[in-house]
Amino acid sequence: MVIVPTLLRALMNEGAKIPLIGCIVQLYLFAVTDIFQCFLLSVMSYDRYLAICNPLRYSSLMSHRVCVKLIVMSWLLALSLTLVTLKTVATQEFCNQNTINHFFCDYFPLLELSCSDTSLARILTNTFSLLVTIFPFILIIGSYICIAHEILKIVSSIGRQKAFSTCSSHLAVVSIFYGTLIGIYMVPTGNQSQTISKLLSLLYTVVTPFINPMIYSLKRGPIAHEHAVPISRL
Repeated sequence: MVIVPTLLRALMNEGAKIPLIGCIVQLYLFAVTDIFQCFLLSVMSYDRYLAICNPLRYSSLMSHRVCVKLIVMSWLLALSLTLVTLKTVATQEFCNQNTINHFFCDYFPLLELSCSDTSLARILTNTFSLLVTIFPFILIIGSYICIAHEILKIVSSIGRQKAFSTCSSHLAVVSIFYGTLIGIYMVPTGNQSQTISKLLSLLYTVVTPFINPMIYSLKRGPIAHEHAVPISRL
C-alpha cells in the first residue's frame, strides 16, 4: 500500500512526481512497517520457542491478551523510533536537484538530493538501523538455537519433521526479509550498484509481501506443542 501505487504510476508514466512532504510521509510509513516487521518476526520466533520448548505452559504464557500486548508494543515502538530517522531527513536542505534515482522515497536516495552535509545523518541512521534490526535478529537466532536443541531430543524422525514444519514458514520469511535488508542497509553503498540496490529493494518491498500469504498458508503438520515433547518426558 505504501510502495506499489507509486511504483505502478512511475512505470505507466515513465516517472512520477511526488511533493517533498509526500516523499517524507512515504518514507515514514515505509520505515514504520519495516521496523514493525522486524519486531513482529522476533515475536513470532518467541511464539514458536514457547510452543516447542514449553508446550505444557504455552496456552498460559502466550494467551490472547499477551499476543495483543506484544503486537501493540511492536507498533508503538515502530511508530516512535521511526521519528528519529525522519528527523534527520526533515532537517536537510534540498536545492535544485529533485530527481530520485529509485522507485520510491528510500532514505539514502533521498539524502543524495540534499545539499547539506549528510555524513552525521548517515552515521546516525546506520547506527539506528543496526540496533533496530540486529537485536530482533539475535532474539530470533537465540530462539531457533533453543528450538533446534529441543527438536534434536525428539526420538521419532516424523516427530522432528513435524516440529520443524511449524517453523518452516517463519524461517522462510526471516531469510528473505533479513537477507535483503542486510544487503541494502548494512553493506556499504560503494560496494553495490544502483541497479542491485533497486533489485534488492524490489525484493523485500514488493515480492516478499506478495509471497508472504502463500508461505504462511502452506500446509503444516499438527500444532507444535502436541508433538514436540521429547519421549523421555512423557
